[in-house]
Amino acid sequence: MLLRQNSFLPGLHRVQRTIKQSITDKGKFMKPMKNILRIFATVVIGLLLAQNVAFAQEEEVTEKPKERPARAAFESGLLFDGATTTLQPSKTLEMVIQHRFGSIENGITDLYGIWAPSNIRMGLNYSILDNLMVGIGATKFNKMQDIQLKYNVLQQTRSNKIPVTISVYEVIGIDGSADSKFGKNYKFTNRLSYFTQILISRRFNDKISLQVAPSFTHYNSTDSLVDHDRFAISVAGRFKFSPQSSLIISGDFPLQIQGISEYRKDVNDTQDLPPVANICVGLEVATSTHAFHVYLGSSQGIIPQENILYNKNDFFKGNIILGLNITRLWNF
Repeated sequence: MLLRQNSFLPGLHRVQRTIKQSITDKGKFMKPMKNILRIFATVVIGLLLAQNVAFAQEEEVTEKPKERPARAAFESGLLFDGATTTLQPSKTLEMVIQHRFGSIENGITDLYGIWAPSNIRMGLNYSILDNLMVGIGATKFNKMQDIQLKYNVLQQTRSNKIPVTISVYEVIGIDGSADSKFGKNYKFTNRLSYFTQILISRRFNDKISLQVAPSFTHYNSTDSLVDHDRFAISVAGRFKFSPQSSLIISGDFPLQIQGISEYRKDVNDTQDLPPVANICVGLEVATSTHAFHVYLGSSQGIIPQENILYNKNDFFKGNIILGLNITRLWNF
């Protein structure tokens, strides 16, 4: 029995050594494997984090809202005999017809101004760009021709980040009267007059829009004792009470600034009376291609510089006229 036991022990020792060697070899093999797994896990986690950051940045850029312009404050670029900030889309041609009857103060004798001398203007405006319009026109009184330009500087946005629309409006008038009207030293420049206005409007909601517009008027040649220059403030408003109809109102208020006046009241009592505010109240009916105004106003002039410098009709004293405007749009 002892011999058999001794012969078995060496074999057992060999098995134990083999197992230990196997465990040692396995540990040596597993150590680099663990390092490889750590590196692989680090790379995968880094890629996932980078992908999440990229998606977050892309989502942030995508979600940033684009500023959209608000709808125009007024249906037409014309309100009575003044301009609004509204500009038609590029490549749009607009035909304008403006008619002023005589004063209603003579009552039935003149059929409330219909039989009295009237004034009329016909014009064409063309939108070169979405924010730039040029126009020409001809008026009956003084055989006046005019060149107009309107440029949209700033557009109100729906988010109200930009709360108002601002436009610059310029009118150059050319008086077509006989040379004798301008005296002996006549020059062509005597016929010219200029009107510059900054239009500032806001559309408050679907029903209410308001506009305020400071302006400067200059005539190269004026009647005796009439200033060549005049500042003014114009205001306008619209209340829309149906999809196509609105109540409209405006006022042009010439400013009496003694510092720029050529005549002093305390020295020259013969100075001509200063111009009177031009007040208009009426109804507007508009479609996608037409706008129609019927109203009561106080000035029989049509181009703005004439109303600012020469209007002597007082709306509140009954010097009221009936006026009609119609505009028609064509897109090319």
